[in-house]
Amino acid sequence: MRRKILLSGILLVFLGCNPAEKNQKNALSYFDIKGYFDKEALRLTRTNPLLTKTVTVNEVAETKKIRITDWAKEFSVFSDADINRSAWKGLFNNKSTGQQDIYTSDDKKVPVKEVMITKRNGQVYSIRVLIKYSNVLYSSADTLSYFPDSLYQIKKKQQIKLLSEKNYCITGRFK
Repeated sequence: MRRKILLSGILLVFLGCNPAEKNQKNALSYFDIKGYFDKEALRLTRTNPLLTKTVTVNEVAETKKIRITDWAKEFSVFSDADINRSAWKGLFNNKSTGQQDIYTSDDKKVPVKEVMITKRNGQVYSIRVLIKYSNVLYSSADTLSYFPDSLYQIKKKQQIKLLSEKNYCITGRFK
């Protein structure tokens, strides 16, 4: 009898854990940027495309043809712009048209100010993210753009008090 009760208790614990896990996965309020770029990283690791990568710092550019070995690291700045963080829940407004979803936030605690997802034929055509940080000593504005199998670009404008402004741009073009 004790065995049956013990087995029933263990079974209930395991069954009780599954719905919570499913609810967490389905609890995304907005477009899943992190999940999207995790999948893109896996896909690009498999296909291993040749990339023409240009890095520009204050209008001085360097270009190389390379193959990226760690796409998750390459896309980390995009993944870090995940707007589904629990602390940010309810802080974004969503405006949807037939082919575009735009998420915006005016909250001072949220550095991600806008995410624009454009779709064509049900597939993601482009993603653009605007990020702004600001405090007494430092301000920066980032624009992240991604066009699957075509181009990704990271633009950053940085101003540190008492220093000159710095502009960075990283562009990767798929071959």
